[in-house]
Amino acid sequence: MSRRILGPFNRVEGDLNITLDFADGKVSAARVTAPLFRGFERILLGREPLDALAIVPRICGICSVSQSVAAAHALSQLYGITPPANGQRVLNLIHAVENIADHLSHFYLFFMPDFARADYQQHGWHGETLARFKAQSGSAVAPMLEARAILMRFMGSLAGHWPHTLCLQPGGVTKVVSAAERVRLQQWLRSFRRFLEQRTFGQPLEAIAALDGQAALEHYRAQTPAADFAHFLHIADSLQLQQLGRSYDHFIAAAAYAGPDGPWSPAGLWQQGLSQPLPQEQISEDNHSSWLAGDGPSAPLHTDTVPLPDKAEGYSWSKAPRVAGLAAETGALARGLLRGEPLLNEMVASAGGNVLSRVVARLTEVARIVPLMEHWLAALELEQPFQQPCPASAVHNSAVGLTEAARGMLGHWVTLDAGRISRYQIIAPTTWNFSPRDSKELPGPLEKALEGVDASDPQALQVQHIVRSFDPCQVCTTH
Repeated sequence: MSRRILGPFNRVEGDLNITLDFADGKVSAARVTAPLFRGFERILLGREPLDALAIVPRICGICSVSQSVAAAHALSQLYGITPPANGQRVLNLIHAVENIADHLSHFYLFFMPDFARADYQQHGWHGETLARFKAQSGSAVAPMLEARAILMRFMGSLAGHWPHTLCLQPGGVTKVVSAAERVRLQQWLRSFRRFLEQRTFGQPLEAIAALDGQAALEHYRAQTPAADFAHFLHIADSLQLQQLGRSYDHFIAAAAYAGPDGPWSPAGLWQQGLSQPLPQEQISEDNHSSWLAGDGPSAPLHTDTVPLPDKAEGYSWSKAPRVAGLAAETGALARGLLRGEPLLNEMVASAGGNVLSRVVARLTEVARIVPLMEHWLAALELEQPFQQPCPASAVHNSAVGLTEAARGMLGHWVTLDAGRISRYQIIAPTTWNFSPRDSKELPGPLEKALEGVDASDPQALQVQHIVRSFDPCQVCTTH
C-alpha cells in the first residue's frame, strides 16, 4: 500500500487537500482535509442578531447571496415576520442569478477544461474540446463570460452589488422595481436565454427541461452535436463517466425558491428510490475527525465551535454533518431527485449518483430556472410593498434558516441570549459533501466516492473528475 497527498487543488474555491491510500492499482481509502480555519461562527457571538446580515455574506465571494438568504430566513423566524410576495419574488430572482452563474462557471471554467488535457489526445473528440474548453483560451469561454456579465448586470440592478449585498432583509428586500426597470431586466433575461439556447443547449430551454429519460437525452445528443452540453454528453459516453464517483446514494436538500403555492424545489431526504420529508431534527454535527472540540453527534442548536488545532484524531477543519446518522450528498442532483424529475431518477436508478448525473443535474436545472425567473419578474405587482418593517426586538430565542445554494443545502442555526447571539452554527453544502469521518468512522460522501477508483497516481484524471463533479467551495465549508 502507498499513501499520497493531493493538493492544493486548482480550479476550486478555497483550500483543499486529499490523502489517498492506494492498493492493487485502486484507491483503497480517502481522507478529505479542509486545511484553513476561518471562524465566522465565533465572530458572530455576542452581536446583535441583525449584524449577521452584514457578516455572513462575507463567508464567501461566490455563494454570498445564499449565505444572506439563509441568514434572512433565520432572522425572519426570530423576528416573526414574513416577506410580502414582491419581496419573495425579488429574493428568488437575486438568488437564482447567483446559482445559475455558479452552474455556468463550474461547467465552462472548472469542470470541462480537464477534458482538454493532453492525457486525452488519443480520443477523437480531444481536438474540438481543446479548441472550445482549454482553460482561459477556449473559444467557449468568452461567450459564456459575456452572458454571465449580463446576469451580473441583472444582479447589480436588483441587489445593488455582488457579492455581499445588504438588499436581502428578514422582511423582504430593500429594492423596489419600477416599470421601466422591469422592461430592462426582461431584455437582459431574453439576451441570456438566447446565449443558452444558441451555445449551451442548442435547443429551447423548454425542450431541455422536457427531457424525460436517458433515451431522450441520447436523442438530444444525436440531434444537437454542436451544443456545449451535447459535446459534454459525447465525452461522458466515451469515458463512461456514469461509472465514476458513486457515493452512498443518500441525497438531502432544503426547500428553495418559495412561492404562494409552496417552494419550487422541496426539502427532503432521498434514499433507495424514495423521498421523505426532511427530518430537520435529526441533522447533527460530528466533530470526531475535526480540529474542533467535541466528538459524537450533537444538534447544531446545542453545539459550539471551539478550535482545537492539536486534536490527535483530527484531520480537517470541516465538521461531519449527518442526517439520521447518514452521510448524505447534496446539490442539484439531490434537488432534481426530490422534485421527481424522471431523467435524474432514471439515471440514479441505473448507476447511482456519479460524475455524469451530477453535471446533467446542474445544467438541466439552468434550463428550468430561467423560465421561472421570467415568471417571477412578470408577476411583480409594482404598486405593492417589497418589504415588511422589522420589529425592534426578536420574538423568539432560536431559529433555523435553510436554503439551497448552487452546491446544495445551506443551513444557519441561531440561538439568542438576552437579545444577543449566543450560538450561530452553519452547515454549508461542501461541509456535507466533503465531510471527514465521523465518530463511527463513516467516511464523508466524497471520501466514499473515491474508494475503489482505478488509479495508482493522485494526479489521475479520474480523481480530478470526481472531486470537481461536486464543485467544492472550501471557504464556505469551514466558514
